[in-house]
Amino acid sequence: MSSPDRDFSSEVPARPTLEALPSGRFHVLTFGCQMNQHDAQKMANLLHHAGMTASDRCEAADVVVIYTCSVREKAEHRLYTELGILLARKRTEPGLIVGVGGCVAQQEGEALLRRFPRLDFAFGPQNLVHLPAMVRAARERERSLRVDYDDPAGTRFDLPGRHPGYASPTPGRAFVTVMEGCDLFCSYCVVPRTRGREVSRPSARIVEEIRVLAAAGTSEVTLLGQTVNAYGRARPGQVEGELAFADLIRRVAEIPGIRRIRFTSPHPRFVTPELVRAFAEVPELCPHLHLPVQSGSSRVLEAMSRRYDRETYLEVIERVRQARPGIAITTDLIVGYPTETEADFEQTLALMDEVRFTDSYSFKYSERPGTPAERHRLGELDDAVVQARLERVQDLQRQLTLDAHGALVGRRTEVLVEGSSRQGSGQLTGRSPEHRIVNFRATEPIELGSYLQVDVTGCTPHSLLGVAAPRAS
Repeated sequence: MSSPDRDFSSEVPARPTLEALPSGRFHVLTFGCQMNQHDAQKMANLLHHAGMTASDRCEAADVVVIYTCSVREKAEHRLYTELGILLARKRTEPGLIVGVGGCVAQQEGEALLRRFPRLDFAFGPQNLVHLPAMVRAARERERSLRVDYDDPAGTRFDLPGRHPGYASPTPGRAFVTVMEGCDLFCSYCVVPRTRGREVSRPSARIVEEIRVLAAAGTSEVTLLGQTVNAYGRARPGQVEGELAFADLIRRVAEIPGIRRIRFTSPHPRFVTPELVRAFAEVPELCPHLHLPVQSGSSRVLEAMSRRYDRETYLEVIERVRQARPGIAITTDLIVGYPTETEADFEQTLALMDEVRFTDSYSFKYSERPGTPAERHRLGELDDAVVQARLERVQDLQRQLTLDAHGALVGRRTEVLVEGSSRQGSGQLTGRSPEHRIVNFRATEPIELGSYLQVDVTGCTPHSLLGVAAPRAS
């Protein structure tokens, strides 16, 4: 298995062609991050383009693909539970085809096929383009495995059926991959092993895709990458036509019809002065920054190989807030990292209180195979202690979020309308520029994907509540 070289070429490679498949129904079951959700869209487009029909129900499909995440052990357990159910179905439905893709498939490789003899195929994140061929092989009772890294960057980023346009699950919003992989090798993380080293997509292709999306009605784009703000860095010489990440944002903002720009997930090390200036100068760049910190203890951050300390992180936050007053800051947190002391944990709580995160995603440390943290196994903590720490983090975050939301009651905010609210009772839901969920009532029909002003009348720890403001006549 070869490691990929970074590809910063602005040359546009030919898009791969795709063989047709006999008709059939498919279902993609997805676990994990936004990148995985976006990959699931690509797979659905591939299979639809090849002649198959999507099924909303796994039970009604004759081809089922489970797309996996291996960042935490819990996600792997979900895979094996679902896979066991599906492979049991094959005893009574011998024509059912089952495949596993994504990070677990990349991590386990041939071992996955050996462990599950009824599994038809497995493939890594860089090999989506081979999905139709693997389905065809499975129909001919041939098992297959694709976990190589050496597919051209143009193949992984630009798949058939993706141009011109593609269906987005949320009207008006779309995700666009700008880079994949990570070169940082944090001590707890499997991403460099499962997603590979950093590969930046040619900027011309990114701009082309977003122009097509905007022409089809998309007004909000989220730029995706495992270390998204590392886009374009450390390339061997300046290649004409390529952009640094902040310049890419400015280029996207110039596209007619694009009203909002977001990105995820960045790394604190690459929040450059140019990116900070973009927050100040590019109104289309939303006033929201999700910046994973993982721990408030410099000692733990060093053990994690995060390449910054507590003070550096706080300095980044201060610079961003000076550039964009009122910006919402969210984060990721890991509790119970090996050797984390009570004093280390208290520093995490103190940092949360100092930054006043508007939201956070917090998890117990999950040992991952092949990582430095797994190999050393130093200072593992009692699970009851870790669980108690997680609950304290989540209790504090709940209060911080409620405080932030409460300060907005009585104000008006712009909302991109996404659909019906889970709250029911005829309510709609959408997102504010700060990425807050807003559930609201409207007295007149509202088109999904449109923007409107909402008067905030209440809040919960999870959302704002409101009423659509009267539209100007």
